[in-house]
Amino acid sequence: MNKSVPANVTIVDHPLVQVKLTQMRRKETISSDFRRLLKEISLLLAYEVTRDLALTEREIETPIERAMFPVLRDREPCFISILRAGNGILDGMMDLLPSARVGHVGLYRDHETLEAVEYYYKVPSDIADREVIVVDPMLATGHTAVAAIERLKKDGAKNLKFLCLLAAPEGIAEFHKGHPDVPVFTASVDKKLNEHGYIVPGLGDAGDRIYGTK
Repeated sequence: MNKSVPANVTIVDHPLVQVKLTQMRRKETISSDFRRLLKEISLLLAYEVTRDLALTEREIETPIERAMFPVLRDREPCFISILRAGNGILDGMMDLLPSARVGHVGLYRDHETLEAVEYYYKVPSDIADREVIVVDPMLATGHTAVAAIERLKKDGAKNLKFLCLLAAPEGIAEFHKGHPDVPVFTASVDKKLNEHGYIVPGLGDAGDRIYGTK
């Protein structure tokens, strides 16, 4: 929606991504359909965010002959889910790259201060040696994403990307103020945040809609 975005923000505008996102925005879409659509979109987003994975060649034997073919040059990426809603994106990404390593960061947004509070953290010990893709459906205020990236950098992560379904301009600004070196991939940059910190027009609370908790 909002086309005024920084150069290091990639909007994945594939038609299927956009159509499925429209279905997810509908308030009458039930949780089971919302989860299915999120998984489908996540696979398409994962395709885009992994586009620049480095390749090398290795000799293999086909039924016809031995020859050189492309394989991943480096270790498989690590997907880091920001709990709980990030797990909805994680499912689709794992379908595309099941050998990826996985970590989880538990953060919740204090509704008074809108700041992120950590309650869980478990990631692979070798994240410094892998590309790390952090996933969360919403980049709203940006506080949660900034805190998660900061925590991962303290553990040595250097090659980082952030993947979300929706972003607000305010969240992008906050994120890149804290981490200008980390590119963002999203399906849409919406208009703004409202007074409660929700993305407008958005799709509501992603976690509640995934799990049917409201």
